[in-house]
Amino acid sequence: MTTVRGLGAAVLVVAVLGAGCTTMTSARDRIVKREASCADVTVDIYFEPDSAEVTREGRAVLRAAADQAKGCQVDKVLVLGLADAAGAPAANLELSKQRATSVTKALTATGLPAGEIDLAAAGQSGSVTASGDNRPLRRRADVTLKLSTPRK
Repeated sequence: MTTVRGLGAAVLVVAVLGAGCTTMTSARDRIVKREASCADVTVDIYFEPDSAEVTREGRAVLRAAADQAKGCQVDKVLVLGLADAAGAPAANLELSKQRATSVTKALTATGLPAGEIDLAAAGQSGSVTASGDNRPLRRRADVTLKLSTPRK
């Protein structure tokens, strides 16, 4: 019985000390400036069927990606519009182009520093597996921010 109480007290002490460390870390972060982690950022923006309008959730994802890129040099932005296999191939290609364009506009509205933007559209290409099944989640645009550490 004493061992159980001793173990419980040890867990409580560790929890209290751990909570204190969290506070210390956030206070340190306010004083010490860390350099931005300039690793490439990749996000997917999903669309409603037959739509190229960036949703509120999509705009939030793009804002988060732009925030992650702050402090970094944006070397290139890659945007690939995609469509599923429902509908005519030509219409899906046009829809994927519209998706890439609307994502680019929404991304530049976040205030992301200008970089070279490479737009591409795949339409429904690759949306059907070798066995003939439709690949899920093809109503999207893939966005990659190619980042590097700013030159000083």
